[in-house]
Amino acid sequence: MKGNEAIAEAAIIAGCRHYFGYPITPQTEIAAYMAKRMPKIGGCFLQAESEIAAINMVYGVASTGLRVMTSSSSPGIALKSEGLSYLAGADLPALVVNVQRGGPGLGGIQPSQSDYFQATRAGGHGDFRMIVLAPASVQEMAELTVKGFALADKYRMTSMILADGTMGQMMEPVSLDFAVEPMPEKPWATTGTGKKRPHNVVNSLFLSPEKLEQTNFERYERYATIEETEAMWEEYKMEDAEICIAAFGIAARVAKNAINEARKQGIKVGLIRPITLWPFPKAPFKQALKTVRSFISVEMSMGQMIEDVRLATECRVPVTLCNRVGGMIPSPEQVLEAIKAAAENGGETK
Repeated sequence: MKGNEAIAEAAIIAGCRHYFGYPITPQTEIAAYMAKRMPKIGGCFLQAESEIAAINMVYGVASTGLRVMTSSSSPGIALKSEGLSYLAGADLPALVVNVQRGGPGLGGIQPSQSDYFQATRAGGHGDFRMIVLAPASVQEMAELTVKGFALADKYRMTSMILADGTMGQMMEPVSLDFAVEPMPEKPWATTGTGKKRPHNVVNSLFLSPEKLEQTNFERYERYATIEETEAMWEEYKMEDAEICIAAFGIAARVAKNAINEARKQGIKVGLIRPITLWPFPKAPFKQALKTVRSFISVEMSMGQMIEDVRLATECRVPVTLCNRVGGMIPSPEQVLEAIKAAAENGGETK
């Protein structure tokens, strides 16, 4: 399957029966797939008049406790940012997919990873976080979609799949035979009272500053639990690594090829691949400091994740950038040259 198609089918398997979106390259196959499948299973596909309309439709369905999803690409996600903040303010679970393209502005339609800050720092206004999942294969596109719904329900917040355009467009074998966590009870949902309980009100407006402060403090207690328990990552050849590459998505796959070649040349290098970009997996980076003398952040951006790598390593060793932008993907040869430079310069890359 294409990565985009795998996301769509996995969402259906996870129990999503409501999809609202708007076409934009390179994620339009998600909407096209949902347009075909949803009517056949009693679900709702609706192409909204805009990205802004789509995210507000998500808000409406999320308030009833049902699993709901939207997808877009970089400029479309920017339009959804106010709605993302409203979802956070009302503590509503939802899944949002961003299949990234280059920017700023319309940029281009080729793959990028330059929405890292948007996803992990500034999804919208106010103090809030989203769980951000970064797949590196079509199989993970499917598995992390199911995981995203489960985490959103567990913590009453938005989960985001942050994939680059390559992940959305590439085709690989995929197994859809995986377990799905049932939806938990949602006593807060606006499903009608039947005159058996008080009204539920879904709202993000707090006119009392004391109440708004208290709500934010409570929300961040929940976020602290997520940071402690939900971080996910992959380690590759890190047992004796003296140089460590940090990369996610397609960049991590490229980095593995470079690592294999560098190992043949006697350079001890490994990879830490964050699967959750938030919460960022700090633990393996701190553990790596016992042997690693240099980190290289391989990114399809001007250097965004590198800031989290530096924070996780407390700037105790050099952290440098190997990157391409504008829709370009770093080559294994480029990454290998960065590894060699780090090895020759005692950890520093030029």
